[in-house]
Formats: sequence, structure tokens, C-alpha cells
Amino acid sequence: MAFSGALTLTDLNDFITPSQACIKPVEQTNKPEPQDLGAAATQIQVDSSGSYYEVTANGGSSSTSGQNTKQKLTTAEISLNDCLACSGCITSAESVLITMQSHTEVLNFLDNNPPRSSPSHKVPVISIAPQSLASLAASLSSTSSQTVSLLQVLRRVRAFCTSALGFAHVYDTTFARHLSLLEHAREFKERKEGKGDGKLPMLASACPGWVCYAEKTHAEMLPFIARTKSPQQVMGTLVKEWLGEKWGKRPDEIYHVTVMPCYDKKLEASRQDFYNEVYATRDVDCVLTTGELQLLMQEKGWDLSTPVPGGNLPSLPRAAHFDLDDISLGLAAADSGQPELPELLAHPGTSSGSYLHSLITSIIASHPDPAALVLSTRTVRGADYEEYTLTDTTTGTVVFRGAKCYGFRNLQNVVRKVGRDAGVQVGRGAAGRMAGLRGRGRAVRRGGASGAAAAGQEDDNKGYDYVEVMACPGGCVNGGGQLRPVQAQAAPAAASQTAETDAEGFARNWTESGVRLDKPPAALGVDEPFPAAPVGPKWGDKEWTRKVEAAYWHVLPTPPTTPPAEPEQDKGGVSKLATSLGCADFDYADELAGKVLLEVTSGASTTEPSVKKEGVRWTDDLPGEAEERRRALFRTQYRAVESEVVGLAVKW
Repeated sequence: MAFSGALTLTDLNDFITPSQACIKPVEQTNKPEPQDLGAAATQIQVDSSGSYYEVTANGGSSSTSGQNTKQKLTTAEISLNDCLACSGCITSAESVLITMQSHTEVLNFLDNNPPRSSPSHKVPVISIAPQSLASLAASLSSTSSQTVSLLQVLRRVRAFCTSALGFAHVYDTTFARHLSLLEHAREFKERKEGKGDGKLPMLASACPGWVCYAEKTHAEMLPFIARTKSPQQVMGTLVKEWLGEKWGKRPDEIYHVTVMPCYDKKLEASRQDFYNEVYATRDVDCVLTTGELQLLMQEKGWDLSTPVPGGNLPSLPRAAHFDLDDISLGLAAADSGQPELPELLAHPGTSSGSYLHSLITSIIASHPDPAALVLSTRTVRGADYEEYTLTDTTTGTVVFRGAKCYGFRNLQNVVRKVGRDAGVQVGRGAAGRMAGLRGRGRAVRRGGASGAAAAGQEDDNKGYDYVEVMACPGGCVNGGGQLRPVQAQAAPAAASQTAETDAEGFARNWTESGVRLDKPPAALGVDEPFPAAPVGPKWGDKEWTRKVEAAYWHVLPTPPTTPPAEPEQDKGGVSKLATSLGCADFDYADELAGKVLLEVTSGASTTEPSVKKEGVRWTDDLPGEAEERRRALFRTQYRAVESEVVGLAVKW
């Protein structure tokens, strides 16, 4: 795999692990004077402190003067824009600290934020990804005899953020994801119809690790990547452009923090495209990982396993008993305990955003005869690489073919396949040069066929229309920023075990480690096992990922199937699927999405009778400047990145 020339990876595997050293060692700004051709050669040495020195080949001393000619070189620092977004350097080297994207920065802001009465006060808002909630729920459920749901975790996190930290608003990002999915489907339809400069197959854009990888190593893939913003950045637009206006606050008067399952989201938030130059502020000011949120709780002495008042109440609002106009109450609604946005919208499909399944649902709903469409799946390489084919049974034609691709190894295979099918040269070497020839050859063979045989051959060779791409194996629930796996520690079985030994009989300093209970749970009257203990600094454990996946889907043991175009309704007017998942009604979410779109693009008031009656749907085309503003708010762009520094590969 061709990585940036300034980065060295020692061992490439399917999962980016701490065994890979991501280094950009030396940027020589203090270059020495040119030497004669007959001068002695030099080499790089690294001392015990990690400093780099250029020394002569004879050991660093001059034979004429006897003085040391060792010259210290300037060490290049990896910034967010330099990073390949593999998470390797962040997870393996504790010395790497992104100071502007850390929980310390959040605490500093909250401590120094003036009171509400001050004109310089900023409204602190925090938004949490459902995958982060799932990681917290799985960790709590693994150390308790009872299963903790995402909704309960959200209620407890909200209580912590408001009471212990001082945040004014706490949201989950599922409604922002709902908007992203709507815009995603709209963009795919545009590409299908040949509008714009985007190409097919369309590749998902929600994973910043994949986007950064493509920008730095596969620029030929950029025209295929969707322009739709990720849920994190859509949430930034909602908070600072829509909710901020209702609160009477400018974008620079709001401090927005997100909690995400991976470190790469820090890189995404720092992109220049998501910076408001008018107000000199970012859509997302700071990104925390799930682990950093847990660290915040530990520092504040907050026990997430303790229930909070109202923790078991159903998610609100519901379309059956909530007036859409109440959303305009803003702070008043928040102070009364009424959520301002739908909570935990569960989009059926995958735990990484359900982009592929939502697109399939949209295609089925818009088809003239949805009953004639049959969806089939094929496993290519495990659960991380699957193909989905939508076939019209009346004509036998393939209406849609997509794939779910997780992990860098599968990702590279998809890149080669997309390049081959599209006739695009991918990478370097013979394989890259042959890609264009194979693509052109396939086009000639298809063009030369005729009749039913040609149609059948075209369907058999049909490339992908869409690929849901995620850099992490297992998807977003297995992000590098998630909590580490835990395992239940068995209670002492042998009477010979003392307080100075662990479960395996080895000597243990419990005072230093701080993980021993003074008394066993039974002696304390607690009918629960010993608390779980971390299992080393390793992510990607498949068994643990399955537990987080199960927690993500709430009460369901497996991901639900794609919902029908018209969900069955209960007596209250709420879909039974939404009710079973404990989430807000999708009809209400669609209605609210239209309201958001109307207000952020045109500024029209929904109190006008004609507007309130007709409304706006997300699929509607907006006139003139409103459509341009829509694209500016909900879409982004990409650019190829060329390295400006040539690193020196240092061998220890």
C-alpha cells in the first residue's frame, strides 16, 4: 500500500494497531554547509532522549581539531493536517497530545467561561455519538448483572455533563445522522441522473480516516466519494446555525463539543471546510473520544453505573404528543426537561450509520413496483465485506448493487475494484497501469454484445453503485477511541488465595494497582461478580466488538432488517418499529428535517399559514440561493494532499 513518503509503517495488518510506528522524524531546517566530494559521510544517531543528531561516520569527532562535529537536528512535529489518521501514533505513544482536541482543553474552557450574565459567555453544548453510548453501555453491562440500555446511558451522561461539567445542552447525534442520510440519498439520486460532477460508484464519506487516506494516497478516488457531510459536521451545522439562532446566539457565542468513537474525528473537525471565517469559529470546537469522556467522569468522581431520575422514561419527543412548533422554545424547552431534538433515532442496517441500508430503503420506496424488488446478499470476506444486490423480478435486471466494506485490507480491495470497473488508474506499478486497460477492455466487450445475452452479461458484470466504507474492522463501534474490552474477573475459588495474590496465584500489589475489593461481593450483600478489569491496551477484540454491537441495538439481539416504506402504525400514530426500538418517530424526524431545511436556507417563518400547511420535504429542490446555501451547509469537498516534507527513515 502506498502511504505518504513522510510516514513509515513497520507492519501493515487489517487493523491499525500500536505495533505500527507512524513517524515523521526529521525536518532539517538548519541545513549544514555543502561539503566537498571527498568529505566523510555522515549518519543519523538517536540518543536515549529521542533527539536526532547528524554525526560523521568516524564516530562524531574531527581528526584535525578533535572537536565533536555532532549537530542536533530539528524534530518535525506531526500536526492534525500531517496525520494520516490511522490512530497508530495516538494510541501507541502517550507523549503525543493534541492540545486543542483533548478533555483538558474542555475543562479549561468550562472553568474560564464567564457566567451567563456576562456578554462574553459562550453556551456550552455537547453532542454524543450513539456508538460512544454503546461502548459505555457495553462496559457497564459487562460489570453488572443487569443490561444497561443506550437511553439509560444517555440520561446518565446528560446528568453528568449538566450538573458536574456545566453544559447547557446535551444531545445525541442520531437526528444529525438522519439529515445526513437524507442528503446522502439525494446526492446518490443526482449522480444516478448524471447531475453534477460526482461519479459512480458513490463511496461513503462519514469516515474521516478513509477520506484522509484517499486524499493522501488515492487522489483518483476523490470524485467517487460522497460530498455529504458526516453526522458530526451536520450536528455542528445544527447547533451553530439553527439552534443558535433560536437561542439568540451567534456561532462564535457557542462552544460545541462532540464525543466520538475514533480519534480521526478530531482531524475531521479541524478541516478548513468546517471553519466559519465570518465568525472565526469551527462547527465543532473540540472532539473527545469515548475514553476521554470516561476519563472526565473519573476525574470528577462520577459513577455512571448509578441510575439518575427519569433514566427509564421513553425517549421524546414523539409525533403523537409533541407539537413541532414547541421546538422553537429553545432554552425554555430545555429548562423544562423537554428535549429539543429527537433522541436515539435507530436507523436499521449497520451500527456504522446504516448508509447502505438507508439508500436501499430509499430506492425501494421510490420504485414504481416495490414488491417486485428482491434484495440478496453475498459475503465476500467475512462480515466486514458483504455485497447487496437489488433485483427486479419482473425483468430480471439488477436495479442496484452495493457493498459494505470495513477495514483497510478490504478497503484496498474495493479501491482496486472501483478503479478497475471505472477504468481509472489506481496506485503505482504494473497493477495500476493495467487497471485502465482492463476497464477499457470490459467496456469494449459489453459494447460488442447484443440482445438478451448482452443484457445478462451486463447484469452479471455490473459494478457497484455504492459502497459503505469504514476504515476500522467491525465499523464505528470498534473505533480506536472506544473503551477497551473488559472481562469478568472470577471470584477467588481457593481458600489458599490471599490478599497478596491475584486470581492466577501471582503476587500482586493491590494497593498500587488499586483494583482489589476489601471484601468479596457476597460479604457485602451484593449478588454480583467482581468488577471487570481492563484487558491490555488492545482494540479490535472481536468478542468485545460483538458486545458493543449488541448494546448499540438496544433490546435487539441482532441488527433489524430494512424497514418497509410505510411502517405499520400503532394507535398513537407512532410506527411500531420506532416504538419497539424506543426511539422517536421517523415521520416526526422527517417533518422536523423539512423545518430545519426551510429555516437555515431561506429564513422563511413556519408560522405563516401557507408555509406551515405545505411545508418542505428534504427531497424537494430549493430555488436559487436557497439551494446553494443548502449545499454549503450540508456538503463538503475534498482535495489531494501532497507531502511537503521528505522524512528520513531511521533504523534503530
